[in-house]
Amino acid sequence: MKFKLSLFLILLSFIHVQAQESQTNPGSYDQHEVFNPLFYRGNLNDYREASGAPGPKYWQNRADYKITCNLDTLANILKGSATITYTNNSPDNLDFLWLQMDQNIYKEDSRAESTSPVTGGRFANKKFTNGYELKSVKLLVDGKEISTDYSVNDTRMQIFLKNALKSGGNKIQIKIDYAYKIPEYGTDRTGRVQTKNGWIFEIAQWFPRMEVYDDITGWNVIPYLGAGEFYLEYGNIDFTITAPSNMVVVGSGELVNPTEVLTPTALSRLAKAAGSDKTVFIKDSSDVFNSNAFLHKPSLSWHFVCKNTRDVAWAASKAFVWDAARINLPSGKKALAQSVYPIETLGQNAWSRSTEYVKGAIELYSKEWFEYTYPVATNVAGNVGGMEYPGIVFCGMENQSGGLWEVTNHEFGHNWFPMIVGSNERKFAWMDEGFNTFINKVDTKEFNKGEFYAESDEEKEAPSMFSDKADPIMSTPDVIQASYLGYAAYEKPSLGLTILRNQILGPTRFDLAFKTYIKRWAFKHPTPWDFFHTIDNVAGEDLSWFWHEWFFTTWKLDQSVKEIDYQGDKPENGSLITIENLNKMALPITAFIKEENGNSGTVHLPAEIWQRGPSWTFAYKSTSKISYVILDPDHVLPDINPENNSLSGILVDKSTTASSVIKNYLEAIGGEAKVRAVQDLTIESEGNLQGTQLVRTSKFKGTGHFLQDVMVPLYHNAVVSHLVYNGDSVQTIQMNKPVQLPSDLKAGIVAGNSLFPELYFSGPGYSMTLDKNLKVVDGHLAYLVMVTHPNGQKLNYFYDQKTGLKLKQINLAPNSRERNYEDYQSIQGGIKIPFTEKTYVLGYPVDMKVKSTNINSGLTDSSFK
Repeated sequence: MKFKLSLFLILLSFIHVQAQESQTNPGSYDQHEVFNPLFYRGNLNDYREASGAPGPKYWQNRADYKITCNLDTLANILKGSATITYTNNSPDNLDFLWLQMDQNIYKEDSRAESTSPVTGGRFANKKFTNGYELKSVKLLVDGKEISTDYSVNDTRMQIFLKNALKSGGNKIQIKIDYAYKIPEYGTDRTGRVQTKNGWIFEIAQWFPRMEVYDDITGWNVIPYLGAGEFYLEYGNIDFTITAPSNMVVVGSGELVNPTEVLTPTALSRLAKAAGSDKTVFIKDSSDVFNSNAFLHKPSLSWHFVCKNTRDVAWAASKAFVWDAARINLPSGKKALAQSVYPIETLGQNAWSRSTEYVKGAIELYSKEWFEYTYPVATNVAGNVGGMEYPGIVFCGMENQSGGLWEVTNHEFGHNWFPMIVGSNERKFAWMDEGFNTFINKVDTKEFNKGEFYAESDEEKEAPSMFSDKADPIMSTPDVIQASYLGYAAYEKPSLGLTILRNQILGPTRFDLAFKTYIKRWAFKHPTPWDFFHTIDNVAGEDLSWFWHEWFFTTWKLDQSVKEIDYQGDKPENGSLITIENLNKMALPITAFIKEENGNSGTVHLPAEIWQRGPSWTFAYKSTSKISYVILDPDHVLPDINPENNSLSGILVDKSTTASSVIKNYLEAIGGEAKVRAVQDLTIESEGNLQGTQLVRTSKFKGTGHFLQDVMVPLYHNAVVSHLVYNGDSVQTIQMNKPVQLPSDLKAGIVAGNSLFPELYFSGPGYSMTLDKNLKVVDGHLAYLVMVTHPNGQKLNYFYDQKTGLKLKQINLAPNSRERNYEDYQSIQGGIKIPFTEKTYVLGYPVDMKVKSTNINSGLTDSSFK
């Protein structure tokens, strides 16, 4: 399931002070905590081996389904009959059975509704239904229907058996007749939406499904509350949907009666698509209005079969355009990629590329990790933002370009986690969302030569991911704060695997271990410990220290360079560089060293250097004085305090002062006289966040007026964020709703957004201090001028030692966001401004590039509203 952070983060990303927790209480590093020998408890048995593999007596139960249903498009009601064949492979006799009744989450008195915040949210119900309306619950014995006692408790049903279901492969059959009203918004997993040519129905969690009975907890009966997804048994599912004949129906698995539901033209096109690497229309936009594009019957019954699956889903609409192409699998087998979407989403920047994305994602995952196992992969456009089911996914129809690739790639990645590797999503969201997010990033780097790939900056993501209110990854999804779920379930476990792959094990060892985990547990039910043991054993590394700190704690990383010394005080004899671990987490070290003579080198040190304590000194064969040392130069580790990651061996010349640095800066951008002549400035700039275009308008007037509007063209050119400071107050409006900002955020906005603030640093209320050491900013030596604003806000400004230009600005107040500046160019009035401003969202770079400027346009105070 795609965690929809994008718009929210766009809104925040340009209020240069973002709501993050401050890192004011560093932890005390203790190597005994990190490298604790008692992480593994040794409580394994014949079901699960210490190596991480399934044991010789591993078992799991099985659930096969035969379902028929009727879609009533006038009343929006689904009527169904499900026959379940349940096989008890466990060593236990079962006196009762438990089933999942997910549609009951939409009842007004559901437990999910009671535990949803009054402010709403993604998993809160917007409208209510009666949930499942059970017509009949029977056992089938020798072909006869036998009454049985049952009880429904919220989203679970317990069936009581007069005679226990014996162990050792014995079977029982259950027949359930039911109906339910299809919700318009089904917690962003199922629902229906009106388009200009008809309703789109996205149908999931649509039949009673068996709970898992396993060797870990017996029956897994955590209620369905929304954030926790699913845990399901494998089996074959045979299902038939009867719907009006003018609708296209797509579903998990294989359509086994195409000649009964498709016209000869559609059948011919489908056959062509099955042999084509290019997208072929089965039903194009003209067919939506063509009465000859469907069989003329009152209704049609679409029959699908999905084998060795944990679930099935489907979609139906008369508004669908339908296209498809061939998927080429590593074994030589073929599958079919297909997409269905409404006419209004056509376009090469939108859903017309969907099937290309489906094909690309499936082929890449199959090549890299494990071959795709279903005959068809279907992408459905509707009002579900992003949700996965075996062989079919639902993606928001408003997605375009990189946003559509991202959600399509993510949802189909779920066919590996948890469709193939069947982990318990109700308890361990990170075992599907985190693993999937990890393979998404590997995939995106490869797709179409990295068309939508952007290198992330983990230092920039660290303050949010490792906030003081973070939840441990190893938390039940419904326990994790809604605002942190995207980190705990998705981004942090993904980053952990990336660090393991690139910094600790290396791609060769990691990939072998990860592929082995998938192969061992394909269509089985692994636990976290099965994963940990498998990686350790196959990679040949005791990673218990890493599993503990990354998955079970909220520890933070803060590596620093403490000092640089020389052997015998002679740089040419070699250097001694001392580094420190200032917080509780331990990770490897990469140190880049630059010498005054131009030589440079990189030193890699394993995490085991921290086994002796929080300080480590290593030797470096320098041949001249060291200009600077940078830890983690590529920003691949989530260090919460990157300012101490570098140390310059060069002191600032005593003749240089804070005032002279500021004077040089003003000269570098055109001279103080020209800068003071600017009364107001308007800047239009554009950027891109993973395929989503952003347009920003910034207006400045003196020190007392600032306005910023952020528009996302994808959202019909709506101004999604409006920020204004008019000398008296700071106001923020997001999606037309006022947002109350805490006082420190307001103060930071006032201090950090003024027209050429350097003009005022020597004035009343300001104070300046120049750091005695040169600093390192993106490989440039820079002066650091520390400024206190009249309102008490402290800001750090970094100016290039050679050019005098400003490279970076940081507000030191809690909740700060830094700004980096590049590409200075001249504009009207003979002054220079940076034409690129770099910021980061979730660690991904957003480069805002100037498109136009306007100086002294006569902006009045009334312009700032």
